[in-house]
Amino acid sequence: MAVTGKIKRKFMAHYINAAKPGDPAEYERLGKNLEEYKVEMNANVETKNNIIGETSVILDSYQPQASVEPYYAEVGSALFERLQDIIDERQTLDELVADVVEAHTWESPTAGKYTAYKEEAIIEVSSYGGDTTGYQIPFNLHYTGARTKGTFDPTTKTFTAGSSGSGE
Repeated sequence: MAVTGKIKRKFMAHYINAAKPGDPAEYERLGKNLEEYKVEMNANVETKNNIIGETSVILDSYQPQASVEPYYAEVGSALFERLQDIIDERQTLDELVADVVEAHTWESPTAGKYTAYKEEAIIEVSSYGGDTTGYQIPFNLHYTGARTKGTFDPTTKTFTAGSSGSGE
């Protein structure tokens, strides 16, 4: 059953593949302890005025990124283990590649799967430590633009490329 009217924030589901590059995908949903998660599109916009008083605007690309803050470390979480490895090993370059999935759970599912988009991102751990509320590892995701449409099954936490759910 599709959601009608205003869409509650919880229906735009964000998952991150917490597995190390090359290992089978292990998606964890982002949102626990997060009051806000938004993808900043960071459009590349060029505005020019010509000599006859006209303005032209060209938007030719996006450099999306998002911030996960706070992120509280939890024993047993694959994402915590991935982030701790980045910290401990001071990982760089391809070691930081992960994919994220956005699932449109406000739409009616088809066979339990929702329309989704998977995109490659780079994980940037911005700091670690925190205050007395717990061990925190805030991080940023820098999307690379390698984006694929498909479906996501939240029960099995699997993404399938090329399929489309309902609402299309």
